[in-house]
Amino acid sequence: MTEFSLIAIFFVGLLSGVHCLGMCGSLAGILTAQLPKEGTRWPYHLAYSGGRVLSYTLAGALVGSVGQAGMLLRDVIPVQHLLFALSSLMLVALGLYIAGIWGIVRRIEGAGRLIWQRIQPLTRGLFPVTTPLRAFLLGTLWGWLPCGLVYSVLVTALASGHAQSGALVMLAFGLGTLPNLLAIGLFWESLKGWVQSVRVRRAAGLLVVCFGLYGLAKVGYTFYINGWAGSCHVAA
Repeated sequence: MTEFSLIAIFFVGLLSGVHCLGMCGSLAGILTAQLPKEGTRWPYHLAYSGGRVLSYTLAGALVGSVGQAGMLLRDVIPVQHLLFALSSLMLVALGLYIAGIWGIVRRIEGAGRLIWQRIQPLTRGLFPVTTPLRAFLLGTLWGWLPCGLVYSVLVTALASGHAQSGALVMLAFGLGTLPNLLAIGLFWESLKGWVQSVRVRRAAGLLVVCFGLYGLAKVGYTFYINGWAGSCHVAA
């Protein structure tokens, strides 16, 4: 992965905070309600988010290793570039979803429900959340909650074509979500009105669309320079 790609994915995670209030805000509310009434709460929220980011990173390594199999065909067809084109299209769809313009990303969430049905029962044994360790373990489990936003970024991890690169993609994304989810957990009610603003959602979503369009333009330029489009047409 290039440095720009990782920075772009970090900002995708950061900008996704306007989407996260619905699902993750509710989870943060559940977590907050379970915490001890006395003492500071930020270690619990930090531990929870750390577990969630760890799950994202592991998922990125997994799909990155799957994408590595496609790299074996790189001498026959530019598979990696086609996967990057797909990941850029997913970013465009994701940006439109965040902006509230197009909801197709939500349909992707159904793909992870079978896995979540097996993981969800494990969360029950962690309540009440009496220690940061329990919050961390809860975060590692809730990190597998079906989320179209996460799945969209996983396509980029798949396109990286390597377990390490895939892990870095999802780590960058997870770190990008960290400030928002910590803020939501600690200041949920105060942030609710601002995050739900149509203007904020549109601005954040359209910026993510720009990242996707840039990726598509980059892939298109690479195809043009290498003459792959013509070669594929002749081969067909």
